[in-house]
Amino acid sequence: MEKPNHILVVDDDDMTRLLMKTILSRVSYQVSEAFDGIDGWEKVLAISPDLIILDVSMPRMDGLELTNKLKNEPRTKNIPIMIISGRDEVTDRVKAVEAGADDFLPKPVEQIILKAKVNSLLKIKSYNDYMQSYQTKLEEEVAKKTASLKHAFDELEAASKKLRLYSLDTILRLSQAAEYKDQATGQHIQRVGYYIQRIGQGISLSDQEIDDFLYASPMHDVGKIGIPDSILMKPGKLNDEEWAIMKQHTTIGGKILSGSDSSTLKTAEVIALTHHEKWDGSGYPNNLKGLEIPLSGRITAIADVFDALTSKRPYKEAFSMEEAFAIMKDGRKKHFDPDLLDAFFAVKEDIISIRNKYQY
Repeated sequence: MEKPNHILVVDDDDMTRLLMKTILSRVSYQVSEAFDGIDGWEKVLAISPDLIILDVSMPRMDGLELTNKLKNEPRTKNIPIMIISGRDEVTDRVKAVEAGADDFLPKPVEQIILKAKVNSLLKIKSYNDYMQSYQTKLEEEVAKKTASLKHAFDELEAASKKLRLYSLDTILRLSQAAEYKDQATGQHIQRVGYYIQRIGQGISLSDQEIDDFLYASPMHDVGKIGIPDSILMKPGKLNDEEWAIMKQHTTIGGKILSGSDSSTLKTAEVIALTHHEKWDGSGYPNNLKGLEIPLSGRITAIADVFDALTSKRPYKEAFSMEEAFAIMKDGRKKHFDPDLLDAFFAVKEDIISIRNKYQY
């Protein structure tokens, strides 16, 4: 038998608590009570309810203060909170929202509205719990695949040239596994690698450097395994808080790839950390400028941005080739190393051929 949802009612008025408990118990909810904010805080930590209903005016700690405290505590921030108040001015509702409340209900409470709002908030809680569980399982699965990937890289150094070629396919597949939430990832990481290879040939890098960059570049975004799906797959512009979280994929990737004796993994670590740095110093995570940015990061930035511009994403449609090249040109001395960008444009036709060959 499914366990009933547990609701905590926090109010210093005995009659209000009794009324709420009577109404909610009739709908088969399990109801607990607290007589003020401090008692409510202790009860929340003890029972971890599915929903909290709070009065605003209470002794020792009022409802707004308790709401703010709950929303800033990792263990309780995802529990939905409904504020009930004898005052129903717009300013009261605004204060409740600013404190972090998920809903507001004026007194006297109307049963039908109370039941509807409670049902809605509990559905949201159930969905959030499911997504959190899904994210945890996903991260565990990706962590296993990432461990396999690091093992493959460590063995790669001692392998023969033939084995390295065979391993490239394994690396690409494992890189896809690390980001398998995006169906376009496989072709993306191949194109980025081949763009880098062609630019590297154009600036006369050694075969060893080109191979290192080719094998390491698939891992440039491995840190995205630590970014929530809600941010990665958001079909619109990220807000400031979401963008701050998204930018952490560079440092997360660096940590995942750090500590290996493999030269390829060491290169991959540098790329993961620096491929979003910009020539003018406005990039992230460390605001590196000009030649402070390692060559592997500078060359990957050009390949990654071009491919992102010409690819469809949850938040945008793909730009045409002409639009993409125009944007790239505009980034000279701002986003991109001017000499590397010139090398990129010098092999423009090869870049277009790679893009067309490895379509989604």
